[in-house]
Amino acid sequence: MDLGVTLLIGIALYLLVQFVCFIFADADLTLLWATLLGSKPETKLKGLVVWVTGASSGIGEELAYQLAGCGSRLILSARRVDQLDRVKRHCLERSNLKDKDILVLPLDLLERASHEAKMKTAIQHFGNIDILVNNGGRSQRSLCLETSVDVYQALMELNFLGTVSLTKQVLPHMTQRGSGYVVTVSSVVGLAGAPLATGYSASKHALQGFFNSLRTELTEYPRILISTVCPGPVQSQIVQNAFTEEVGKAIPTAGDQQHKMVTSRCVRLILVGIANGTKEMWIAQQPFLLFYYVWQYAPTWAWFITDVLGRKRVQNFKAGLDADSAYFTKPKSS
Repeated sequence: MDLGVTLLIGIALYLLVQFVCFIFADADLTLLWATLLGSKPETKLKGLVVWVTGASSGIGEELAYQLAGCGSRLILSARRVDQLDRVKRHCLERSNLKDKDILVLPLDLLERASHEAKMKTAIQHFGNIDILVNNGGRSQRSLCLETSVDVYQALMELNFLGTVSLTKQVLPHMTQRGSGYVVTVSSVVGLAGAPLATGYSASKHALQGFFNSLRTELTEYPRILISTVCPGPVQSQIVQNAFTEEVGKAIPTAGDQQHKMVTSRCVRLILVGIANGTKEMWIAQQPFLLFYYVWQYAPTWAWFITDVLGRKRVQNFKAGLDADSAYFTKPKSS
């Protein structure tokens, strides 16, 4: 067989394998390579002090459990002390950590004047903070035309300014030591827009811009790493706790969670990314992962897809249906 034909067949087979792998992928290719060939969280994160905000439920709760399993010492923060105590108890049951290895540190991101004292309490307990995971925040489910400006202010105060405030308290400690890691959980809507989430998307875009810029300011500290995590839909309580058109008004129903990524898989990928110093992590099942790549490399097509799916999502929302079902077509029973 001609050498050129053999080469073409080899290239075609390679591309076919990559395509098949991508169909079943649930993270960006860099992160998936790290899961196969990179450092393991159990090795890299053992003994490190990790501060997790939003640790009382969802991704933050699962982060606490898996970090405990890796042997990390933990600072667990959120507003609900009873839930933090529950998470701590389960961490101790699932790991070899001792009571002194887990500090429950109640924290309200909106009370920015308290953040300095909280940071000092954490330092006093452990002596240092190796990793800060900014996971606290709330989502949104409401139409722009019906949403009070107070909701937008609350979203920016909590998701953006609260996160920035805590980061600014921890960062001088890291620069003084010359090392540290700041990980911020953003969202797919931090990269692209989505209906019913104008304020939430704006707050996540703000986080993306802030931490991408901060990373460039810290180039003289090569051992201080900045990472952003951009998950797609994940099973958690973020929808139940979402803002609606008025501050204090609860969401009627959270909708079906079955089509979303399992929280444990999302968190495992986050920890792999942290262990390997990944600057930005895209974590989502298909078809959302494909959308990340289309938005990055073919934005004109992405706008078309966004318009089609966004229109359906708004229609579902107005009809009182599960808005997220616009992204998934369930087979009809015969």
